[in-house]
Amino acid sequence: MQKNRFDLTGKVAIVTGGTKGLGYGMAKGLAEAGADIVIVSRTPADCERVAAEIAATGRRSIGIPTDVSKLDSINKMVELAAEKMGKIDILVNNAGTAVTKPSLDLTEEDWDYVVDLNLKGQFFIAQAVGRLMKEQKSGSIINIASVFGVIVDKNVLPYHASKAGLIHMTKALASEWARYNIRVNAVSPGYVITPMNEKEFSDPKVMDHFVKKIPQRHLGQVDDIVGAVVYMASDAARYTTGSNLLVDGGMNIL
Repeated sequence: MQKNRFDLTGKVAIVTGGTKGLGYGMAKGLAEAGADIVIVSRTPADCERVAAEIAATGRRSIGIPTDVSKLDSINKMVELAAEKMGKIDILVNNAGTAVTKPSLDLTEEDWDYVVDLNLKGQFFIAQAVGRLMKEQKSGSIINIASVFGVIVDKNVLPYHASKAGLIHMTKALASEWARYNIRVNAVSPGYVITPMNEKEFSDPKVMDHFVKKIPQRHLGQVDDIVGAVVYMASDAARYTTGSNLLVDGGMNIL
């Protein structure tokens, strides 16, 4: 029988922002594919809840409360994850945020809040994990960017800048780390329905406004992003590095 190229049995994955929305779905999806999971979030209770939920399915899972905008917190998290789980094979760099405000009204605090989490934090997590992956001579890093790192909309300038930077950072790290058998890729979602936004999208006028921007004429589901992340984490993508996989219903082509 041919090996299932998407099987992640025996792999250990860190998922940042792994307790809600896309991160929660990705953590569960990686566990379903066989991976053991380190859940990372700011809130200890949320980390414990999701780790326990994944452990109940038969996978190993721990939660590590972390402020991923702070270097000291990042380094402690990666060190503890490696100590508790024995290794790190996969990093899903998912934690992120946005500020919605006209560009003329942005403050330094707004800029730093978004860029520190979406770009600075993601780099230093990748760096800390990359050092371990270099030693074990293997690994897959998946940065969760956005279609808005490729196209633009109004009133979210720091988000655009951080996600565009993240996509280019992905390519730069892929170029540097290919020699260590570390693959670095990005996944860029478009509009996706999650428990956090489903109430907003239940308004037909709101839904129609967003659907008109999407060639496929519907919003994505969390599972659409999960599939892309499992692919990038698995041997099915073993010859893929430095890529940005857009999962956006075609928004980027308009």
